[in-house]
Formats: sequence, structure tokens, C-alpha cells
Amino acid sequence: QVQLVESGGGLVQPGGSLRVSCGASRIIFSTYAMAWYRQAPGKQRELVAVITSGGSTNYKDSVKGRFIISRDNAKNTVYLQMNSLKPEDTAVYYCNANRILLATGLRVDYWGQGTQVTVSS
Repeated sequence: QVQLVESGGGLVQPGGSLRVSCGASRIIFSTYAMAWYRQAPGKQRELVAVITSGGSTNYKDSVKGRFIISRDNAKNTVYLQMNSLKPEDTAVYYCNANRILLATGLRVDYWGQGTQVTVSS
């Protein structure tokens, strides 16, 4: 069935950069909005960045100017380039694909398993 697989997480020093990737299969990728969420220990999962099927982007305020979300429809892949990383960016980062079913107005979401990003000196 639908699969979303993240990669690229790891340990990075404060101020450093990291790019995480998410490859999707078994969906018509270009019709979905793609998003990155993250969840820190003891915290609620939060939206970090989203890119629509048309290429529009939006970001959580705390990552604006530091993170860039992009997509390559030919590769069924979404990326999150993370720059100027801070310890508070430490979290498990999850890939999300979502769209609205036009007939019902219901939103369908698919999720990856997550990749750990740790920012520490």
C-alpha cells in the first residue's frame, strides 16, 4: 500500500545543516500536499513545513528563514533542508502526504515512520 520512507536524519552541531528526504510510493504524488512534522520528547507533534501540489510553501514561524521544503515530482520525493540548526530543533521528523477527497471533503493523511534529528554540541 502507500509508503513514505524518511532518510537523512542524524546528529549535527548547533549552527549546522542537514537535509532529510522522504520518498513516496503507491500514491499519485503530484496530487498531494507534502509536509514535514516533528515531535520532540514529551511534546505534541507539530507542523514544520508544507508544500502544496502547486508548489506553494508555508513554515512554522520558528523555522522561517532557516528551513526550506521542496519537492521533486519526477522522483516522488520531498525534502527538508535545515540550516542554522538549534538544539530546540531536536525531534523525530515525520513525512506526511495529504489531500482532500473532493466527493466528501474528508482529508486523507499518510505518514512515514520518522527520522531522528539531534542538534547538540
